[in-house]
Amino acid sequence: MITIWGRSNSVNVQKVLWCCDELVLPYDRIDAGLQFGRNNTAEYLVMNPTGRVPTLVDGDYVLWESHAILRYLAMQYGDSSSLYPAEPKARASIDRWLDWTLATLAPTERPLFLALVRTPAEKRDTAKLAADLEATGALWKMLDAQLQGRFHIEGEQFTLADIVLGSYARRWFGLEGIERPSLPNLERWYARLAPRTGFRKYIDFPLT
Repeated sequence: MITIWGRSNSVNVQKVLWCCDELVLPYDRIDAGLQFGRNNTAEYLVMNPTGRVPTLVDGDYVLWESHAILRYLAMQYGDSSSLYPAEPKARASIDRWLDWTLATLAPTERPLFLALVRTPAEKRDTAKLAADLEATGALWKMLDAQLQGRFHIEGEQFTLADIVLGSYARRWFGLEGIERPSLPNLERWYARLAPRTGFRKYIDFPLT
């Protein structure tokens, strides 16, 4: 049985849970991180020296970093033609979006999320908030352009790229009190994610 350590309101944990649902893969989850603690204990740090979540335990195999976990699950338990196709060009195209999310989108979006969701209104830096909103919106415009004429991020097929970017899109569309740029392709794609069971079970919740 697979065990996933991590709190359910972490976007990085949510990605992994959604992937498990797509693969119809059973697992146990143990709350860890923020109010649950556990991630700074000696036991946890042996598994994951970063002290972050998620951490995956599959038998005697331990893995951390959410996108590494997603790739592992898809390769170990998925069909090579589905979430993470084996064909090199298709796989590399998916990988670029997974890397772009971690290297570019997440660091840009995080200050906006923290300001609007986890900071009281009276303590927000409005000038910085406006700059962060503009920068994050510009990145979503890139994805909106990518989605022109496409059903999913990389064409007709739902892949790990849709799981990862769909998880962050939930945060983008869930932020309150902001004016978003027009992103019609992104909005249509996001609406297509809504009926998926993994999205409903693990992603589509109020931001906390």
